[in-house]
Amino acid sequence: MRRLWLLFAQTVTVCLGILFIVSTLQPEWLVRRQAPKPAGGPLAASYASAVARAAPAVVNIFTSKQVRTPIAPLLADPDLARLFRDVPGFSQQRRTTALGSGVIVRSDGYVLTNQHVVEAAEAIEVALTDGRRGIARVVGSDPESDLAVLKLDMQDLPAITFGDGAALRVGDVVLAIGNPFGVGQTTTMGIVSALGRNRLGINIYENFIQTDAAINPGNSGGALVDTQGRLVGINTAIYSESGGSLGIGFAIPAAAARTILEQIVENGHVTRGWLGIEPQDMTTDLAEAFEIQPAGGVIIAAVLKDGPAARARLQVGDVVLAMDGQALIDAIDFLSRIAPLQPGETTRLKILRDGKEREVEVKVGQRPPQNSKAQP
Repeated sequence: MRRLWLLFAQTVTVCLGILFIVSTLQPEWLVRRQAPKPAGGPLAASYASAVARAAPAVVNIFTSKQVRTPIAPLLADPDLARLFRDVPGFSQQRRTTALGSGVIVRSDGYVLTNQHVVEAAEAIEVALTDGRRGIARVVGSDPESDLAVLKLDMQDLPAITFGDGAALRVGDVVLAIGNPFGVGQTTTMGIVSALGRNRLGINIYENFIQTDAAINPGNSGGALVDTQGRLVGINTAIYSESGGSLGIGFAIPAAAARTILEQIVENGHVTRGWLGIEPQDMTTDLAEAFEIQPAGGVIIAAVLKDGPAARARLQVGDVVLAMDGQALIDAIDFLSRIAPLQPGETTRLKILRDGKEREVEVKVGQRPPQNSKAQP
């Protein structure tokens, strides 16, 4: 028994000795080689694949037109310049150029951009990322949404893929691709800061995606894409006191842009429903002025003579509570629901008049053309 114990003790001693030698000397044949870890933590995600898919469809747009400018310093005043604009000797004609961006949305040459990018342009040149250049023509524009459709007569054009706007969430990563300040195609990254932004005074119909991806002058009409390179918006405007990006940019949702694209390609213009009324949000002051109890909905502040609402005998002071069975939130919601209706359709309004609710059927008309309101 004593002999077995000595044998066990000797074995343990030898094993401990071997372990000490290995842990101290670390022979090269025993050390497992590993690749050095990069400094600064784990590798960052790359969006190069998304950019590679989307960037070829984003184009630079160069426009030019003839304008008259005052010669005399006194005519720098806008009112005086307008009075003497056509008087010989007081003004001179010169050609001005501007730049913007656009997105090829169909391989047969249709390009989406902002209306303010091509407004009043006499010549429009489009430059592709592959070095090709071509002259484009305006198929149609929609000042109320600040969108325009161009036609480019070229072959083998790369078209962008539309994304699912309904799946877009606040916090999703997005990339803005365009031609800021004319430096060339540039990609910036940010997140979706907010959805459904309106009441900004940019367009008549507003439902913007807000993003902090840098958008600068020249980015107008460019693409806002998701991390798969799919189009989710058309970059349109920024909030800025300096003219540069402050992290508050706005894009028109791709779904709305696609609807306008299809209407312009098919009809040359956009058709919207119209009732011929001016709705206003119900406020405490308005309720007191019309001597009614605030009940939600919108109040009719004006009725256009001989318009659809006038023919349906709607009156100033009527409160519209619901449209086709759905309660109204505010005036923006009301206009947004009327716009998709086709002329000739009938809509049912639930109104409050003289303290009593009633149903009124209105035959929808076609919204007349409006002057451009959009600004970059």
